[in-house]
Amino acid sequence: MAANRPAQALNRTNRNGAVVFTAVLFLAAVALVCAIGAVVAGSVTLPVLLVAVACGLVAASSIHMTMDWEKAVVMRFGKFNRTAGPGLVFTIPIVEFYSVRIDQRVIATYFGAEETLTSDLVPLNVDAVIFWMVFSPQKAATEVEDYASAVAWMAQATLRKAIGRATLGEVATRRDQLDAELKEALEEKLDGWGINVMDVEVRDIVVPKELQQAMAAEAIATRERNARMILAEAEADISDMLKDASENYVEDPEAMRLRTMHLAYESVKQSGGTLVIPSAFSEGFTGDPEVAAKASGAAKAPKASRAAAKKPPVG
Repeated sequence: MAANRPAQALNRTNRNGAVVFTAVLFLAAVALVCAIGAVVAGSVTLPVLLVAVACGLVAASSIHMTMDWEKAVVMRFGKFNRTAGPGLVFTIPIVEFYSVRIDQRVIATYFGAEETLTSDLVPLNVDAVIFWMVFSPQKAATEVEDYASAVAWMAQATLRKAIGRATLGEVATRRDQLDAELKEALEEKLDGWGINVMDVEVRDIVVPKELQQAMAAEAIATRERNARMILAEAEADISDMLKDASENYVEDPEAMRLRTMHLAYESVKQSGGTLVIPSAFSEGFTGDPEVAAKASGAAKAPKASRAAAKKPPVG
């Protein structure tokens, strides 16, 4: 499951500038006090160095730099006082302290549900991503200990509950509905922590290999059944149309003969061959039995005369 996580981007933002600012501020305060002590006492003694370090710590703890996407939560005597930033944040030494920085950008958190049983007792591995952001730094700092970890654990628990209420088919075919259900449930739970859920996306649903062949066979059988049903419906429609056509041909023999001629022409046209019509079949074209009989008798007469000519005379 962990191998499916996307690689982290190389251009992630950092707080190196703020760290450098604090370090430079500390060194500047120490250097300034040491310079003043050297002028007054004539040299940098140990007491002067200790005072310089103390002044540097006070300066570093009183002036803070927050980035554009951050909010600083300032506590006074252990109670929430205000949120400050971005930019420079000033606090009163000892009385106030800089407790936490809240990132107010949209954060993507990966979470998954491994070997979670559906309502029809099928184990599934599901990967998902939640996009969220902090809209209330005060609540995120005071209502929950580690809000980022809490979001991940809450999302995983909610995903397991949603999968347990659905069947395998519902989870596989109604992914959008599952996304909407997770988003609604997480919004309701995380709103009290000052967190807004932007979106929830199910990335992948993995079915055990033992069930994949059975599901494939079931899908093939279902498609074959649907194909046969469609073929049967087509045959039923064709039989109804042929029945209606036969009624028209019974009432109009000429139309039947024209249809016969048309079928013969189409067979010759498609094959590119020659059509040989037997004498019995020709009655369908003439429609006159007497003409067909005369044509048949005329055809037999030459055969009889040739047979008589070949017969030897009797002595």
